[in-house]
Amino acid sequence: MKKTSLGLMTAVLISACGSGNATAPATQNDQDPTVQKTTMKNDLLQEWTGPYGGVPAFDEMKLEDLQPAMEQAMASHLEEVLIISTNPAPPTFENTILAMQKSGEALDRVFTYYGIWSSNMSSPEFREIQQVLAPKISEYSSKISQNKELFERIKAVYEQSQQDPLPSQQQRAVELMYEDFAMEGANLNEADKERYAQINKELSRLYTQFSNNVLAEEENYVVYLEKDQLSGLPESFVKAAAKAAADRGKEGKYAVLNTRSSMDPFLTYSDERELRKEVWDNYYSRGDNEDEYDNKEVIEEILKLRDERVELLGFENYAQWRLQDRMAKTPERAMELMEAVWPAALARVEEEVADMQAVAEAEGKDIVIAPWDYRYYAEKVRQQKYDLESDEVKQYLQLDKLTEALFYTADRIFNYKFTPVPQGTVPVFHEDVKVWEVTHKDTGKHIGLWYLDPYARKGKRSGAWASQYRSHAEMDEQEETVLASNNSNFVKPAQGEPALVSWDDATTFFHEFGHALHFFSSEVKYPILNSGVRDYTEFQSQLLERWLSTDEVINRFLVHHETGEPIPQELVEKIKKASTFNQGFATTEFLASALMDMKLHTTDPSEIDMGTFEKESLDELNMPSEIVMRHRTPHFGHVFSGEGYATGYYGYLWADVLTSDAAEAFREAPGGFYDENVAEKLVKYLFAPRNAMDPAEAYRLFRGRDANIDALMRDRGFPVPSDKE
Repeated sequence: MKKTSLGLMTAVLISACGSGNATAPATQNDQDPTVQKTTMKNDLLQEWTGPYGGVPAFDEMKLEDLQPAMEQAMASHLEEVLIISTNPAPPTFENTILAMQKSGEALDRVFTYYGIWSSNMSSPEFREIQQVLAPKISEYSSKISQNKELFERIKAVYEQSQQDPLPSQQQRAVELMYEDFAMEGANLNEADKERYAQINKELSRLYTQFSNNVLAEEENYVVYLEKDQLSGLPESFVKAAAKAAADRGKEGKYAVLNTRSSMDPFLTYSDERELRKEVWDNYYSRGDNEDEYDNKEVIEEILKLRDERVELLGFENYAQWRLQDRMAKTPERAMELMEAVWPAALARVEEEVADMQAVAEAEGKDIVIAPWDYRYYAEKVRQQKYDLESDEVKQYLQLDKLTEALFYTADRIFNYKFTPVPQGTVPVFHEDVKVWEVTHKDTGKHIGLWYLDPYARKGKRSGAWASQYRSHAEMDEQEETVLASNNSNFVKPAQGEPALVSWDDATTFFHEFGHALHFFSSEVKYPILNSGVRDYTEFQSQLLERWLSTDEVINRFLVHHETGEPIPQELVEKIKKASTFNQGFATTEFLASALMDMKLHTTDPSEIDMGTFEKESLDELNMPSEIVMRHRTPHFGHVFSGEGYATGYYGYLWADVLTSDAAEAFREAPGGFYDENVAEKLVKYLFAPRNAMDPAEAYRLFRGRDANIDALMRDRGFPVPSDKE
């Protein structure tokens, strides 16, 4: 994957995002003969061959090749960087910025395989290698970010471009590269640079330890049910749970896995309150069990090291440093947005809990609603208020049909056509993975390949995400096409059964596909311009969620898995009427995590005791006792498995402000969500440029103004600020 920024070296260990397979400079051939010989023998270092501009050799992956391949690729890239930094010619865009963008081809390939092992098919053997490689990768990254001669060349090109601007994409590439190096301590003195590098190396070890601890906790805690403990559970869940148990050698039992996709439906439907509590405890105590996988001390170390590192750069706290190149710019602005929404969310939770308590009392239950009751009684309230049962909706949400719905949306809005690639044509890393070719519908031009890895399995990290194995770029007029993937953790159905998912899971499926479309839409020349602005990069994917509930998608693709009958219109109306249902819960659990993220990184870490900080902070926020953070701190992988979302979790809300506002632009248009003029502007200004222009400017070009919070509040059924004026 092409290294779009220095910070990506750490983030890649977790996200597997990135791209690139650009041609390396000819000077790479000056390597020592033994280096070339080693390269030739290692499959992970080989150029990608085959159709579609070359594809990863996932069928040739051997774990014993990983460490030597990574070490060799890093060494080779450092040789390339040395040649660039010691070039006697005056620094120019071509011999410095462009040369850096073209370097590291072999390493890009190895990181692609590394990302697959890390996210999609981890194992104890891989984790041992990961622990060894993490500090080495950090050390390699520091050697680049702290290369004084290299930075002086980049700085010279940057300063010249401030006096004599380059073409727009070149100018943006120069500015982003200069900012990346400056943020990573390139301007520090030698002693501080050395300490900075040491901190990064230690952090890389801690990030790996944190994520491996969480994965171990997910694998170690499985609740096995007997047949008489299945009351309330949908048939589809029971069948999948039976298969999950059988896969683990527990034939005749039913397994509730310690993942969100298994936990969530169990807590929604199971009539067994004590079992709900057990499943809830397992899930929300990950990383917090006072055992060898406990993450509290790991977090304290991470926070102290992050704080020390940004102090070297002159910042008061980590959040201040991290947000300087985000849309929010400062932690204060991010907090201002969250605090504007928080009171409305708490007020809605109070209403939701009162409704649930009333249902429980009407059933004769002498209980007080607890966190493990929330989903269960929320579902009962949903049925009572809207006559809407989640499992009834699920019968119309088949994974195969939803995949067709993704393609339909891509066709109507982006003019893309998805065609299945014949099995065996393109290598895959697991039998569950399917591949499609993406072409332009009108011209037939090849855009790239889309890989789908939909099901949960042992060794695969939880959640859903999008990855790039190669990103779009047009350096030297040679166009690189996109290799993108979507990865989910749907519960794999029993043989011959359809994969049925919840409305929330279907929404997430559309969300992650939005990331893939963002990758495919890229029209940038240089890989660095594919980098994301964290509080903007979720906007495009959150916006794509809106197409799931359009009439065109509902009427074509939501059909009953047994009868094939379209979803009844009255059920559709119930879904739409219930669209703001449970927004108190959804908003509060998210915001609690986002606020905690910001508080952790704006508080002096010497004052933080992770045994008490989370509870004390939530008490200060008046967090409802019936709800827990969406991601409790000891397993908050967004923030502590790397730095991609550290002090950036608020970005989902920031992006949702843009999303709600942009959605209203479609609603106001004559063609609604399929209006050709608005769709054209969407792709032109908000998808194709990636990071080739400032996000705020891009949004203004699309909307004609800045976004405001009103549409978001309307979408969630909260009081709208402007209505009070």
